[in-house]
Amino acid sequence: MAVWDDLVGQDRVIEQLAAAARDADALVTADAAPVAAAVAASAGASKMTHAWLFTGPPGSGRATAARAFAAALQCVSPDRSFGAAPGCGFCEGCHTTLVGTHADVEIVRTDVLSIGVKETRDLVRRAQLSPAGGRWQVIVLEDADRLTEGAGNVLLKAVEEPAPRTVWLLCAPSLEDVLPTIRSRCRSLTLRTPPVAAVADLLVRRDGIEPALAAQAATATQGHIGRARRLATDERARARRETVLKMPLRVADMGGALKAAQELIDAAAEDAKQVAEEVDTKETEELRAALGAAAGTGGRLPRGTAGAMKELQDRQKRRATRTQRDTLDLALTDLTGFYRDVLAIQLGSRVALANPDARATLERIASESRPEATLRRIEAIGACRQALDRNVAPLLAVEAMAVALRAG
Repeated sequence: MAVWDDLVGQDRVIEQLAAAARDADALVTADAAPVAAAVAASAGASKMTHAWLFTGPPGSGRATAARAFAAALQCVSPDRSFGAAPGCGFCEGCHTTLVGTHADVEIVRTDVLSIGVKETRDLVRRAQLSPAGGRWQVIVLEDADRLTEGAGNVLLKAVEEPAPRTVWLLCAPSLEDVLPTIRSRCRSLTLRTPPVAAVADLLVRRDGIEPALAAQAATATQGHIGRARRLATDERARARRETVLKMPLRVADMGGALKAAQELIDAAAEDAKQVAEEVDTKETEELRAALGAAAGTGGRLPRGTAGAMKELQDRQKRRATRTQRDTLDLALTDLTGFYRDVLAIQLGSRVALANPDARATLERIASESRPEATLRRIEAIGACRQALDRNVAPLLAVEAMAVALRAG
């Protein structure tokens, strides 16, 4: 299959990226002028450029598009000489890029709250290297919106004056999430939310999910590919969602509202703890082994290595914080979808419900309130998300939201 097959509902973006990959292939295979001169000479006509910015709503497939494009740039299929487009999906260049092992493709994602100056400088140094395979040096930054201001300024210099064979692929939810000076030097591609039916088909085709479960997960997440996959494959995720959808029934009194808020925070903390148990222990043991803490020494670390262990522990704490907030954000997204369905029922809209399995609860809430109250509740959820983005204490933000949901 071609590298574009997992890019769902993005035909226009695929067409643009495929055209750029063909031009990039022509630049690399041209044996006359150096690549830099060839790019400069064809700047007016070439669809290829050195920096790209992929934007779109969560779940639209920004990182998938960037990886697919990176694979097409590294495609070494012999069929290209017969006119086939780069990005076959089967050759060594495509396969190693898609699985994350290609020597000339650096895929950067963060599991903490921000990307700092130090990490960005390391990327910039990497970007100055010549490609080991003779094609392109590709840097995929999946969380460009998490760059600190200082890190963004460091990246700006590299984007302004790129190495001849380096391509930057940045991903962010919107143009406003990236420094204006950086986005002005990138070619922007905007992805849309994929159709629900297309997401369900992807889950069946690629992940082997039962069609009924795939359709339910795709509908519940309204086309968010990553969340749909998790909902379809993780029983705990489905249980957490059911708990969240019961919250509107539990805010009838102040005590119930505050209790529901505490349970939401506890569920997010438990999720972060589960992630830590799966990842932290392995990371810690691998670092101890790398630092020379052999079993024969009683597990004690050599002198001078405590700093490395402390740095790992700090990173794990930051990751736990982000995991907890991401889980909260998913819960708030589900809650927003619930009240969106309530509003659709109140207004008599024919739009498909995101939570058809909870129709009885939706109709009950809809009959007990007016559309104006539902809109205020949706605004309260949005205010909670904004408060969490501003580092307000999670319990305080969720309690305020729960009280607002009660007031209507």
